[in-house]
Amino acid sequence: MTSWTTDELDKIGAADELHVASRRADGTLRPEVTIWAVRVADDLFVRSAHGSDNPWYRRALASGVGRIRAGEVERDVTFEHPSPGDPDAIDAAYHAKYDRYGARVVNPVVGAHSHDVTIRVLPK
Repeated sequence: MTSWTTDELDKIGAADELHVASRRADGTLRPEVTIWAVRVADDLFVRSAHGSDNPWYRRALASGVGRIRAGEVERDVTFEHPSPGDPDAIDAAYHAKYDRYGARVVNPVVGAHSHDVTIRVLPK
C-alpha cells in the first residue's frame, strides 16, 4: 500500500464531490457514485448519508477495493473501516467543507449516527 501525496490530498480535499466505484468479483468497476469526501490530516474519509443499507456503501466494504476520481486525481483505492480514532474530527471536516449547503443536507453525514458508516479511503 502506498500513501497519498500532499498534492493528491489537496486536490481531493478541495473538490466538492468524489466519484467512487467499487470493483466486482471479476475485477471490473461498478458504475461511479458521486459522494462527499473529507480530508483529515493525511487521511481521506467518506460516509454513507443513508446508513449502512446504502448500496454503494455495502459494495465498497464487501469488495474492499475500487477507484476514485476527484480534483484531477484518479486512483485505485482500498476501502476500510477506520480504526477507532476521533470521529468528531471527521464531523468537523464535513461541517467546514459542506455547511454552506445547509443543515438538512449536511446532518445525514455528521453526528453519532454517521460514525459507524465511515470508510477510510486508502491509495492502492
